Amino acid sequence: MAEGTVDHASVLHDLKEVRRAGMVRLRDVRLPALSAAASAALAREGESGSGTSAGAVEWLLRLAVDRLGGGNLQEAAEYTLGMAPGTRDWPGADRRRRAAGVYGVSVERFRKHQEGMVLGQIAEQIGRLTAEAPPTGNLVDTHRVLTAAAGDRSVPVTLHVHPVDLLRGVDAIVVPSNTHFALPEAYKSSVSASLRRAAASWSLTGELLADPVHEELRDWAARKGTSGRPVVPGTVAATGSGALAERGIRRLYHAAVAVPRSGTNDYDVLPADVTRAVAGALALLAEESPRFDPPLRSVCLPLLGSGRGGLSYQESVEAVWAAVDAELSRGADPALHLIVRHPEPARLLLRTLARD
Repeated sequence: MAEGTVDHASVLHDLKEVRRAGMVRLRDVRLPALSAAASAALAREGESGSGTSAGAVEWLLRLAVDRLGGGNLQEAAEYTLGMAPGTRDWPGADRRRRAAGVYGVSVERFRKHQEGMVLGQIAEQIGRLTAEAPPTGNLVDTHRVLTAAAGDRSVPVTLHVHPVDLLRGVDAIVVPSNTHFALPEAYKSSVSASLRRAAASWSLTGELLADPVHEELRDWAARKGTSGRPVVPGTVAATGSGALAERGIRRLYHAAVAVPRSGTNDYDVLPADVTRAVAGALALLAEESPRFDPPLRSVCLPLLGSGRGGLSYQESVEAVWAAVDAELSRGADPALHLIVRHPEPARLLLRTLARD
């Protein structure tokens, strides 16, 4: 395999081996095409390796799957390879059955049709990852303070590059939600699922003892008279943070930006709704702040709508920052944090927002 290129057929062959073995057995499977592709992609990231060959391959696979853009395709890919939370050691038959359920088809039909499409799309993303030009800078920091232009001034912004459930010491987090404020199951990998899981209380054997965020959202809907009905996109509902309070997180602002598409597992997200929701969350922070001791001041924003909502990272950045810019122009002064999980959107934020 030439440097910077991958043979699609060879990568697809290796992906089928991973599908059979699952992530837990990567070390036991010979994956020459994926190993070479991972080395090429790491070289373009400015790194020489990722600990082990299996580790480098897993890094590449997760990066490729994350670039599928959400929706059924990404969810089926995560189940197919054993990347969905809790599926790492599942047998191949169980993973295939769950992936078939994503598309609402039989296991046999999925095997003959959708599975090949899913693996093919992962192979396409791997090809693009190894063919892209190397980034202008190597971002390895999990926390970085940048100076961004907002309104008529420059403001400090802390950029976090890690899963949202590792966040500490930020007063409020804006949580992407659908217009029904229906939380995903806690085992999912989305921002809202991760925070639901982290806010809950669990026994030593993994039994759910309390699910406060789910219960508070249900109570909020009952008080507002919206139980069983969607709210207007851009609506924000505030809840407590449950067990996250032990990490210094005091409020969760649930932003209804995703409109479920009837008859599917997909959503529609409009940038204008993202902007309206972020503005509402910042206004809610200012309104609630005096009720707390010490007052609320810091807020963390993910790139709303850039997962299953289908917005590109660029669209989400622009929609989020439009609200920040407007609120700061009106005199708001929150301590701003932005959070992404991977280096690619982090670099975009640095290019778009950072000012010398």
